[in-house]
Amino acid sequence: MRQITVQVPNKKYEMFMELMKSISFVKKVKVDDEPTKEEILEGIKQAVKELNLIKEGKLKGRPVQELLDEL
Repeated sequence: MRQITVQVPNKKYEMFMELMKSISFVKKVKVDDEPTKEEILEGIKQAVKELNLIKEGKLKGRPVQELLDEL
């Protein structure tokens, strides 16, 4: 079985979901609007690991202004 990711404009979302439900060979439609609890926890764990590496001098940090400029 294969898996694909499709990005759909908000205004077409309902129509797209109805279409997917009507196709007999589509087994599952997963909506990734929000991260799962496990994904959030994994992200926090990764951030703590990276922070510890920065403190140990094994990884270079980024200036706060650079991060803010990306927003």
